[in-house]
Amino acid sequence: MLYLLFSPLADDFQAFNLFRYLTFRTGGAIMTALFLSFVLGPPVIRWLRARQRGASNVREDTPEGHLKKAGTPTMGGVLILLALAFSILLWGDLTQAYVWIVLLVTIGFGLIGFADDFLKLTKRNSKGLPGKLKLAFQIGIGTAATLWFMASTPEPLAASLAVPFFKDVLIGLGWFFVPFALFVVVGASNAVNLTDGLDGLAIVPVMIAAACFGFIAYLVGNVVYSDYLQIHYVAGAGELAVLCGAIIGAGLGFLWYNAPPAMVFMGDTGSLSLGGALGAMSVVTKHEIVLAIIGGLFVLETVSVIVQVVSYKLTGKRVFAMAPLHHHFEKKGWHEPTIVIRFWIIAAVLALIGLATLKLR
Repeated sequence: MLYLLFSPLADDFQAFNLFRYLTFRTGGAIMTALFLSFVLGPPVIRWLRARQRGASNVREDTPEGHLKKAGTPTMGGVLILLALAFSILLWGDLTQAYVWIVLLVTIGFGLIGFADDFLKLTKRNSKGLPGKLKLAFQIGIGTAATLWFMASTPEPLAASLAVPFFKDVLIGLGWFFVPFALFVVVGASNAVNLTDGLDGLAIVPVMIAAACFGFIAYLVGNVVYSDYLQIHYVAGAGELAVLCGAIIGAGLGFLWYNAPPAMVFMGDTGSLSLGGALGAMSVVTKHEIVLAIIGGLFVLETVSVIVQVVSYKLTGKRVFAMAPLHHHFEKKGWHEPTIVIRFWIIAAVLALIGLATLKLR
């Protein structure tokens, strides 16, 4: 909104030229989302506590130590979405289709998570929305976003897969790009959801990944930098840097209340929306494979669940003491802060490896 309001005045008033710079508006988005999180945090948490009323928000398949967290309100992702949405609407260029595409996924998946969290509170159990119904809604929103992206992107980028380490390689997928993009977006959403199991565990890796994709979006949306780095230029994708800034600011504000011992949990409202946002941004910037590296922690958590389920069904034996992976280490006697901080370190290392692919062409 501010961009559309002030950038036309830049020729007459030099100060307004700042609003033409992505870096300035990204910084503004970070600070706005952070400020809103601090302002909205206490009343949102009080509202959630009032709605909690003794409802069980602890899943049955978690270590016994998590029972002491039963009184902590969930659905804290509402705080993230409010701060994120207002910030991007304030600082983003709302004429860019890619902003709306990623927002569609973010808000849409957030509403699915909200319905799930709300049912957990009102029905007084930890089941929430049926898994098949959640997946159906995710597929519907993801399909709409993918088709919108393909209609807004010129060929050959619209339906192609870019391969890291190779500067000119584009694998044309045709209409198979739709299920591929769905796999990335829905997979990323649910991977973050699986990772959200300890205080502060998911939000910091999400912010790390958002920072990386903000940088990537800035580069692929700039014809000079993309040409220098020999990565595929996506006109308009740079605007997603502002959205990534909003995620970082909202994430920092949420972490203030989610730091151990957590005053509020993210819930599916936050984890599904943030994971979906990362997946959608990777599709827009043509860095879907790089997401698997930068978000490698989420991949590890998801793979641990798949391996556990497959092993138990085929052999009757469990590979891990408990899945996802962070619960395995809890069962092994690791303290929660130790697991969280070490997983943060892993996420940071994987992010650096993922960013290195920008130069290794």
